[in-house]
Order: sequence, then structure tokens, then C-alpha cells
Amino acid sequence: MSSPRAALGVSLVLAASLFFGVCGPFGKVVIQAGLTPIQVTWLRICGVGILALIVAAVPLVRTLRGGTRLPWGALALFGLTAIAAVQAFYFIAVERLPVGIALLLEFMGPVVVVAWVRFVRRTILPRAAVIGVLLSIVGLCIVVEVWSGLRLDAVGLVAGAAAAACQATYFLSGEKLTAKVDVRVLLAIGFTVGAILLAPFAAPWALDWGVLSSQVALGGIEMSAGASILALVLCTAVAYGLGLSGLRFVSAPVAGGLGYTEVVVASLAAWALLGEALTVPQIIGGLVVIGGVFTAQRAVAAKQHDPTAEAEAAAVTKV
Repeated sequence: MSSPRAALGVSLVLAASLFFGVCGPFGKVVIQAGLTPIQVTWLRICGVGILALIVAAVPLVRTLRGGTRLPWGALALFGLTAIAAVQAFYFIAVERLPVGIALLLEFMGPVVVVAWVRFVRRTILPRAAVIGVLLSIVGLCIVVEVWSGLRLDAVGLVAGAAAAACQATYFLSGEKLTAKVDVRVLLAIGFTVGAILLAPFAAPWALDWGVLSSQVALGGIEMSAGASILALVLCTAVAYGLGLSGLRFVSAPVAGGLGYTEVVVASLAAWALLGEALTVPQIIGGLVVIGGVFTAQRAVAAKQHDPTAEAEAAAVTKV
């Protein structure tokens, strides 16, 4: 890999983290304006789904006309958990917690994957992976300030944990699906399925569309809630595009490590746009969590060259 190509890959992945990181504030102000977290999630998924279908139109038609058998069951599960549920639980957490902490909880997903690989698949993991998981748990305890009796909202914490579990499903199922399905087709079908399955819970027929014309404030700048939703959709779509493009030039472990800058960006964006400031213990705990997850991820990814461990290594790598 040439240095310029590697630099380009790093730049693309970091840019993707930047766009993903600013999504939280755009969604939170719309929730505060009157829509439910599920409705905001549904609008986001629909918007990105439309863009994904446009991008994937040619390969999707080619796949269907070519008689290629798609794993529809796995695709439906991917759309439900890895697209719809993970975002819905994240925005439920965002409604009740600071954006940075909500995203931090979601990023515990790789830790869930490590536990799955160890106890369900019964795969022996490097000692560093176990140490990383323990560090993440300690950091999470600091973030929620357990010595004060869990000062953060309990429902928000549960939603964040559920988002982590769904993110783990994204890693585990996505690793297998990307080997069988074109990534563009995977995203198009995943977002479409997610929008369809989430519709009964979002109840778009009962959605107060007038909320989208109401004014919201981000960093002292007023805009309509509809404009904020549009920004949310565009940031999400651009982030996916940049992230997948970056993986052409850097390895998945490198991209995974860089991806954790999203938590930092989200915290800074929430502070600048929403005035959400984290406490010193929460900042320290967040850094410990990121360090622990990164350690666990890298330890397992180091086994990539071992054919028997290749799937497990990929599963704990953010892609």
C-alpha cells in the first residue's frame, strides 16, 4: 500500500467519522421539537434509503436479473437490527442522555461481539482482548458514575445498551453479508427493509408533519426542523459513502480504530451546538472506554492472518 493511498484512506475514514458524529445534534433538536425518537429514525432511514436505492439501482437490477439468489432472511434481519433498531435505540438514548454518552454506549457493541465470540463461539481470544473488555466496563462504570447510584436516566442507559447489542449484530451479520452481496445493494436493501419494518412503530400516518416547519436552534443558528432532518439524512449518507470508500485504501483494523473519533466528534458537536458539557468523570470514563474497546478490537484483529480466526477478527472491526 503506497503512502498517498493510505493517507487518502485515513482522510476518508476520519471525514466519515466527522459526518457521523454531527448526526446526533441534528436528530435531537427535532425530537425536542415534538417528534418521537422512532419517527426521527424512520425519516432518517427513509431519506438515506432513497439515496441508497438511487446509487444501487444499476447493481441491484443486474443482481435481480442475473438470477442471483439473495439471502433475504439475513437481509431482513440486517435491516431490522443493524439499520432500524440500532438507530432507534440510539435516538431514544439521545433523548434522555447527552449525545456523547449515548454514542459511547452504542460503541460498546464491539465488546458485545468479543463476549459472543468467546462464550458462544467458544473461541479463545488474546489476553489483550479480555483486558480491553474489562477496561471498557470500568470506563463505563465511571461514565455512569455508579458511586452516585447511576445518576443518568435508566431508560436512556438501557436504550444505549440495546443499541450496542444491535451494533454487535451489524458487525456479526454484516461481515457475512458483505462477502455475498454488493455493499451498495446491501445498504439499499437494508435501509429499505428497515424503513418498512419500522413504519408500524413510527406511525407516519399519524406523524405531525407540521413539526417539520417549526424552528429549532443549533449553536445559536435557527432553522426549520425539516432542514435539520435533511441535514441528518445527508450527513448519514455522506458518512456511509466516505467510510466505505476509505476501506478501499486502509485495512479494516485501521479504519476501525479511526472510527472511534466519532465519539469525540459527537461530544464536541453536542457541546458546540446543544450546549451539552460532560463532567470530568464522564470525560475520563469515556477515554477509558474508547481505549478499552480499541485494545480489544486490535487484539482480535491481530489474528486476521489465522484462517480459523478470520471471521472473529472481522466481527470486532468497525466497517
